[in-house]
Formats: sequence, structure tokens, C-alpha cells
Amino acid sequence: MNTRINKIGTIVLALVLTASFTNCKSVQNANNKQKGAVIGATGGAILGAIIGNNVGKGGNGELGAVIGGVIGGGAGILIGNKMDKQAQEIEEELPGAQVERVDDGIVVTFEDGSGVYFATNKYNINSASEATLNKLIAIFKENPDTNILVIGHTDSVGAADYNMTLSKNRAESVTNHLKQNGISSGRLNTNWFGETKPINDNSTAEGRAKNRRVNIVIVPNDDMIEDAKREAGN
Repeated sequence: MNTRINKIGTIVLALVLTASFTNCKSVQNANNKQKGAVIGATGGAILGAIIGNNVGKGGNGELGAVIGGVIGGGAGILIGNKMDKQAQEIEEELPGAQVERVDDGIVVTFEDGSGVYFATNKYNINSASEATLNKLIAIFKENPDTNILVIGHTDSVGAADYNMTLSKNRAESVTNHLKQNGISSGRLNTNWFGETKPINDNSTAEGRAKNRRVNIVIVPNDDMIEDAKREAGN
């Protein structure tokens, strides 16, 4: 009987904590995303947040495997609360970034000029980008039970092969900076798409700026998932 009461109490507490975060923009984004149908590709709505409408064009199995699936039940509620809290911290520390809570993960998008900067045709991390990434690193260290995926994109200006390499180099520059500043390589994955996954119109300057972007995706790792299942009695 006591065990059953403890389980119920845990779930009730989780629901109360969930309600306390509803004023966070990133959490409101999550609610809006989760009302829609799951996009038809491995990785679900997170892939949609990363690569836009292109997710329906075959998706990316490797990327979906890294992201993982959605955890349901009481464990899912507990994981959701932890990710809500982390999303709120990121939103407070990095007001220029777009922060979305999608499924069990967090998608942070840095468009051109919004916190992770690269000079034209360059991929080195400059001082402005370092300051932004170092704030993220502090949050990652406070939340060690997560994995991190860094994804690079470009606009369509220039040759497609060149843009693919540029997006690779930029994503790897971000990943390497995280490694060099104390984030375990076991938590990190890197991917890149060049100009192939635009989320806006490349025929306008504004659209191209939005397509020149870096996504940082944060998802629960196996330790967080197993801890949540034990706590919820799954």
C-alpha cells in the first residue's frame, strides 16, 4: 500500500511541477508542437524542428536513432519536467536563441546573428560565439544525464558541395568547443546538411539568414530514462 501511495504521490508532484512551467515560452512551444500529428519519420517532431518540411522526404534514420523515441507514462512526465526546467534555463541565459521543447527533447536554434556567429565562408568559433556556447556548457554540466546533437546548415549561395563542407566544419567547430570545455565526447553527436534543408525562402536575404543556422538538440540519455522509470515504477 505504501509503495502504491508513493507512486501516486510522485505522479501528482510531477503534474504540479509541469503546471508551474507553463509560462515559459519554450514549454508553450512544446504544447503547441505536441498537439499536431507526429511527423512521419524516425525521431518524430524533433526532426521536424531541425529540418523543417524536409522531414517528410525520407527523413534521416541515423539522426532519428540518436534522438530516440518518446517516453510515455509517469517516466515521461518526470523526464518532461527535467527538460522543461533545462529549456527555461537556456531561454533565460540565451534570449537571442530560439528554444523549443519538442517531444522529450530541447531544440535550440541559432540563426545567423543570434548567438553563434560565423564570418562569411569561415567556420572558426569567434569570441562572441564562445561567450554564447560557454553559457550552454555551464547548463550542460549541471544536467549531465543528457546527450547533445549539433547540426549545421547553410543557405543556397555558392556551390552545393562547398556548402555541405562548410556546414560540416561549422558543426564540428561547435562540437569541438564543447569537448574542449569539459563536455564528454560520449554525450556528443554531430551532423550537417549544407543547403539541403532550408526552413525559409532562399530567394530573400531574410530567408537566407534563417537558413544559415546551427541546431543544438538536447535529449535524455539512458541514465535519465532508467532513473525516471524506476522513480515512476515503470
